[in-house]
Formats: sequence, C-alpha cells, structure tokens
Amino acid sequence: MEPEHQHDAVAIRERLAEGPKVSYIRDWVYGGIDGAVTTFAIVAGAVGADLSWRVVLIMGAANLLADGFSMAAANYTGTRAEIEDYERLRHMEERHLREQPRGERKELIEIYRLKGYRGRSLVGMVDLIMANRDHWLDVMMVEEHGLSSMLRSPMKAALSTFAAFIICGAVPLIPFLLPVSNQAGIAAVMTAATFFGVGSLKARWSLIPWWRSGLETLGIGLGAAIAAYAIGEGLAKLI
Repeated sequence: MEPEHQHDAVAIRERLAEGPKVSYIRDWVYGGIDGAVTTFAIVAGAVGADLSWRVVLIMGAANLLADGFSMAAANYTGTRAEIEDYERLRHMEERHLREQPRGERKELIEIYRLKGYRGRSLVGMVDLIMANRDHWLDVMMVEEHGLSSMLRSPMKAALSTFAAFIICGAVPLIPFLLPVSNQAGIAAVMTAATFFGVGSLKARWSLIPWWRSGLETLGIGLGAAIAAYAIGEGLAKLI
C-alpha cells in the first residue's frame, strides 16, 4: 500500500495544487498478465505438440510483437473513445445549463435530496454549486453520468500496455535462447514467477495481501497454460 499523505497545512496545499494523479496501473497489469499468459500459452501449446525450439521461438516472438501492438492499438482506441464520449456528454450538459437552467436545477436538487439533504441545507448546497458553472458541470458529469474529469491519456495507456506486454511476454522465451536443458520446464517456472510477481506488485494499490494477490494471478496464468498445453498435445495426436 502507498504511504498515507500528511495533513499539515503546507502538505495539504502542495498536494491539492498538484491535483489528482491519473493512474495507469490497470494498463500495466492488464498488459503484463496478458503478455505472459498468451506467450506462454503458445510455448506450452508448441511444446505439447512436440515442435522444435526454433518453432517455439518464432511463434512466441511473432505473438509477442503482433499481439503487443494489437493490444496497444486497442487500448489507445478504447481510451480515446472514452474521452470522446466524455466530451460529448459534457457538451450536452453545457447546452442544457445554457438552455434549460431550471430543469438542471431540478436535477441537482433531486441528486442531493437522494443524498439526504433537506430544507435549507438542500437549497444552500444547490445554490452554492450553481454559483460556479464549471463546478456545476463537473458535478453533473459525476452524479448524472458517473464520469470523472480525470481523463487518461490514450498514448500513455497504450504505451503502458505495450511495455508491460513485451517485458512479461518475453519471459517464457528466454530459456529457448539459452544453451540449457529442459527449456520448457525452466520457462514454466520463470513464467509462474512472473505471474506471481505481477500479482504481488499490484497488491501495492490494493487492500489484498501481496501473497494472495500473487497466488490469484498465478492461478489464472497456470490455468491458461495448462489449457493450451492440453490443446497442443491433443492436436498433435490427431495429426
């Protein structure tokens, strides 16, 4: 867990002046887990089909680059779509505030009535929010549409996913580049360690114990690997 912030006057001013930070942890975790899972799934499937180490490397490297670019592009497009949707809804709310201020006031009253405000407190709260148009818009975006003004950068999201995918996805291929025996076994151990490491690391931003988070991620990765190995072995017998 991250250390809690301080509450002295100077620390509060500095923290609020910086503003909230946009997190890209989900992009890193998503890319890291998927990179390790998909690459090792291909390695496990190829080993299950009794293919040569050269074929394993070629298939793994091809997946690493192609799927990495694909995921990064998809994340970029998806994040961009979120921003465009936010801009569309904010533009609509701006028009409503301009053309139908009474209706928007009624919505604001109902929002805070449902939160438990009544009488003078309710009216005072609504009047205070309406006094600042930008804040009024922010409130409507959050309360009516569930959207925060903290928007993630599509490029940073895409690069985070791609970097994590490449780093973690390359782990299962490393043993096949080295002059060692039992390459598949070593790849399995290294990939399992990667799964556990990614899961343990993401616990830093969670209340879940690091070992539990690591084991959960390890279980997901091993499940995909076992399925891929079984499929590869089964296809080899059929062919």
